[in-house]
Amino acid sequence: MSSTGTPHRDAARTPPRYSAASRRLHWLMAVLVVLAYILITSRSWFERGSDPRLFVVQGHFWVGIAVFALVLPRLLARFANPTPAIVPPLAPLTHLASRITHVALYAFLLLQPAMGMLVVFLERGGIPLGGLMLPSPFELNPHLAHRIEDLHITVGTAFYYVIALHVAAALWHHFARRDNVLKRMI
Repeated sequence: MSSTGTPHRDAARTPPRYSAASRRLHWLMAVLVVLAYILITSRSWFERGSDPRLFVVQGHFWVGIAVFALVLPRLLARFANPTPAIVPPLAPLTHLASRITHVALYAFLLLQPAMGMLVVFLERGGIPLGGLMLPSPFELNPHLAHRIEDLHITVGTAFYYVIALHVAAALWHHFARRDNVLKRMI
């Protein structure tokens, strides 16, 4: 509804929720991102060089690869279907903040796994695939790998806060503003 009490123009022309593919990919990727964080933060529970530590670090890497592999299908599903209108509509500044946060989230979903792969390529010379090795297109460069890994950690830490903001905003929309933002993704 608009401020005059009539239905919002855009709401009448768009579906009430994101497409099923967009919703599934959103929640799958959310679970994978949480899993990646759990795996990498749990590595300190295990002794360096131990099998359990290797398992959680490699698990973190492969979950990151899965996130990276799902970004393009998620973007395609997102842009192939109309975006459901937010009812009631957002104020322009709130809408801008939402856009910026979403661009940051998508950048994170692309850049974090890419940086992780780059670290492995530069440090290890390739990505192990069972008994095979996907060779690195780059020369070994442990110094650069370490610098990229530091950036990967810094960006990952910053995104704890962006993700928390995203979750808090969804809850604020649902419980305080009482609009349909969260309902569009469920």
